[in-house]
Amino acid sequence: MRYAMIMAGGAGTRLWPMSRNARPKQLLPLIAEPGSAKPLSLLQIAARRIGDLVPPERRYICTAEDFREQIKAALPEFSDDRILGEPVGRDTVNAVGLAAAVFSKLHKDAVFCVLTADHLIRPESVFRERADLAFRMVEQDPSRLVTFAIKPTYAATGFGYVERGPALTGVTDDKGKPIGKGLAFRVTRFVEKPDAPRAQAYFESGHFAWNSGMFVFHAQTFMDCLKRFKPESFDGLMSIREAWGTKKQRDVLAEVYPELPRISVDYAVMEPASRDRDVSVCTVLTDVDWLDVGSWPSYGQTLPADGEGNRVGAQCKAVMVDAVNNLVVSDDPSHTVAVLGVKDLIVVHTKDATLVMPRDKAEQLKKLHAMVEEGLR
Repeated sequence: MRYAMIMAGGAGTRLWPMSRNARPKQLLPLIAEPGSAKPLSLLQIAARRIGDLVPPERRYICTAEDFREQIKAALPEFSDDRILGEPVGRDTVNAVGLAAAVFSKLHKDAVFCVLTADHLIRPESVFRERADLAFRMVEQDPSRLVTFAIKPTYAATGFGYVERGPALTGVTDDKGKPIGKGLAFRVTRFVEKPDAPRAQAYFESGHFAWNSGMFVFHAQTFMDCLKRFKPESFDGLMSIREAWGTKKQRDVLAEVYPELPRISVDYAVMEPASRDRDVSVCTVLTDVDWLDVGSWPSYGQTLPADGEGNRVGAQCKAVMVDAVNNLVVSDDPSHTVAVLGVKDLIVVHTKDATLVMPRDKAEQLKKLHAMVEEGLR
């Protein structure tokens, strides 16, 4: 039985001031697409990514409980029972574990795809083909933990890497025909955000790919892995599982979830599992255009550039003279942003805050965000 869960919990401080504590980046209408009358949010795009591989009634969103009403308003097709509201963020292993706990209670053979809410993936048709392959890999061998590995286009230092091992064989389609040749592999190891020399070596080797943060798991297998590798999370999530669907659900979730240890799914499960003989950590090579829209420079990559390299956000009114390689974004289409005689700047205007910074300082935005008044967060 196939399920899908979109992780949509982060607030996105690197997209301040448009993204706030009470207005997460995944709900911002930032992405203009052909045929769409209005810009779409990253979450709206993520919600359609799985296509018809999973029926609508088995698609879920895991997010902060505080975002529930905003998500219901933006994506009314997600009913209350399919929004897994975290009382507080406890990193990815517990978001995935919460989904696994719920899905394993709903169906003993639940297999679920973990999707992200802050990525752009094109073409979506290729991703769906790879997702179907990953589902089949797990359905045919529930001991497999499958990650999607993105074919790297440069030696990135900001992403984790997956080292591919031997090719995986024996995966078949509905007619018993072998599939996945050259796409499915066992995983040798995970490497978190290497330095520049190692990233270059990984890129040149041809054996490494970017770790996308997307997975396919058998729900009960994932719970078994938690029991072995992160028992503190397992015990708490089993208490939540027992109460799920009862009158105690909300109270138990609010009491237990904040006490779960905060750690990523890669560190807590995938890395130790890759050294364990009882599970098989695998990857699907996913050769798509993949963009993590986690900062203003990366958002700029989603926009067309003019002849001078300037980019203007969706629904933004901008005038530029003698300007080169600037990004201008505004959430008020009636407000004009004028840029004269500057280069390599990022300008973001909202009704109560304006950000101006050199493009190469974007990674320091978290520091600025920590200093602003709470009312502007």
